[in-house]
Amino acid sequence: MEASKTPDTTALKHRPLTPLRILRGLICLVIFLSTAFMFMVYFGPAAFLLLRLFSIHYSRKVVSFIFGHWLALWPFLFENINKTKVIFSGENVPPGERALLIANHRTEVDWMYLWDLAFRKGSLGCIKYVLKSSLMKLPILGWGFHVLEFISVERKWEIDESTMRQRLSTFTDPRDPLWLAVFPEGTDFTQQKCEKSQKFSADNGLPILKNVLLPKTKGFHACLETLGNSLDAVYDVTIAYKHQCPFFLDNVFGVDPAEVHIHIRRIPVAEIPTSESEVSAWLMDAFVLKDQLLLDFSSQGHFPRERTEKELSTAKCLVNFTVIVAVTLVFTYLTFFSSFWFKIYIGLSCVSLASATYFSIRPIPVLDYVQAAVFQRKYK
Repeated sequence: MEASKTPDTTALKHRPLTPLRILRGLICLVIFLSTAFMFMVYFGPAAFLLLRLFSIHYSRKVVSFIFGHWLALWPFLFENINKTKVIFSGENVPPGERALLIANHRTEVDWMYLWDLAFRKGSLGCIKYVLKSSLMKLPILGWGFHVLEFISVERKWEIDESTMRQRLSTFTDPRDPLWLAVFPEGTDFTQQKCEKSQKFSADNGLPILKNVLLPKTKGFHACLETLGNSLDAVYDVTIAYKHQCPFFLDNVFGVDPAEVHIHIRRIPVAEIPTSESEVSAWLMDAFVLKDQLLLDFSSQGHFPRERTEKELSTAKCLVNFTVIVAVTLVFTYLTFFSSFWFKIYIGLSCVSLASATYFSIRPIPVLDYVQAAVFQRKYK
């Protein structure tokens, strides 16, 4: 792969797009969308909206358990069905840590491959992303992003700062497992964006990067400042592809990529500076290192210090797939062939999820609300 080039949609794919692959891909899309919808409308309101009125901690545990099993369908698709090799290198990260992940953004599906790492570390249900707000408007998927507590941003710091800090402040409970993934470049890599980034760097005396864009530092600093004491480490993740960067439909139809390479550096949070200027310099140095890693990858075809992670169990993945499809079939029967009240429930569920997502509603426990009201009245 030529790491510094924009993904070429006309390039020859790793596997040919045969009629069988098209059929299989369409079946996968139907399964993913139908299971996502049924799980969201039947479990979402109770697990996210109702249970949070009593306990945010237990609401998150339930959401993590239910939707972590649904998310496990994707690594199963990537590795067991598409036969994409996921190759890990760098440091091994222990399971159970609360971590902030920073990654380069090569293409629109980078974030999905972090699930392959999270799955192996038992953190699939608690991984959250900072993502652009337009994605929250996607039907069904936007509801899921809200229920999973992803942080949406407008990519304008004067608008995003207060909202982002408020959202981050709700993740400080050390009892709640957390992997928060941030893409400091703010957008996916293209040659045109790279040239614009390089011009800005040259005009401002910053490093000239060829394989990544100049990182935006304010959001990363806000994450560290708000979450710092509750985090164990920062995972510096660098992602590369053989032989070209994939797009979403490449994954669905199984034509690309041949290999995904994920390099990890684990930095204890105590070793990262705290002042904004020092954090900015630290992040810049991290991206200079990413740039060199990707440059070496383009010539050598691998990252340094490759290591072995456990393979996904096909049997366990098949059991998980079977259970999810079976539950979805039961929900489908109840919705279309059972009592009229199930149709009413689905309608109310869709309205509640759409409203919660649109108005960014995250209920707080009733007891917390009462205590806050009493405290406010007492000290008026």
